[in-house]
Amino acid sequence: MTSQRLHPAEAADPYCLNEGEAAQLLAGHPWRRFVVVGDSIAEGIGDPWPGYPDQPWCERIARELSYHAPGLVYLNLGVRSTPAEVVRDTQLARALEFKPDLAMVAAGGYDILRPFLNRQAVDDALREMVAAFTDAGADVITVGLLDGSKAPQMPEVFKVVLRTRIRQLAARAQAMAADYDSLHLSMTNHPAAAEADCYSEDPRHGSMRGHAIVVAETVRMLGRHLDAVGRPAALRARAPQPVG
Repeated sequence: MTSQRLHPAEAADPYCLNEGEAAQLLAGHPWRRFVVVGDSIAEGIGDPWPGYPDQPWCERIARELSYHAPGLVYLNLGVRSTPAEVVRDTQLARALEFKPDLAMVAAGGYDILRPFLNRQAVDDALREMVAAFTDAGADVITVGLLDGSKAPQMPEVFKVVLRTRIRQLAARAQAMAADYDSLHLSMTNHPAAAEADCYSEDPRHGSMRGHAIVVAETVRMLGRHLDAVGRPAALRARAPQPVG
């Protein structure tokens, strides 16, 4: 098995992984069972984009993890248009039965698009999922979404409310990660958030270029974590600093 080769546009993209970078950053990682729960962000909705692989971000992360762990098992339970409470109620039990050692919680994005947002319900659902995975011994990743309010194609009438909701959700997800000594993927202040080609036509979801950028930041975040907790010296890599 080899680490995924980059497509031409991705290889030249300043925000994306360099050839071989993922293999270096993830060297010596301990994970063997990777589960993802959430809404359309977790499921991996997104339009194709020339020069980038037509593969959702979590699938790509699983593939890169598999480079150093050929026996890694990956389960994605994400379903589009699913509120955080429903993610908890319909996906969490099955995810725990999977016995993951790495869990991604990518929920709340659908909630912030609804006319009425029950912030407390979203917070409670996210916290219960992070706590449950932590109690089960898994490393947990929470997610701060790209700030889609900056997308040039986003209608102006939605931008102010969307910006506020995205940033509030990201801040709460980051706080939960800190509370449970978990990991947080911070994409909200990424400079690519203002670039039109990071988004699908809708533009609520990322294009495959957007997915590739999130893959890069996830792998780099995991690399920094591995360096912080320690791994065999011969496998240790210097991880780039985050951009946002």
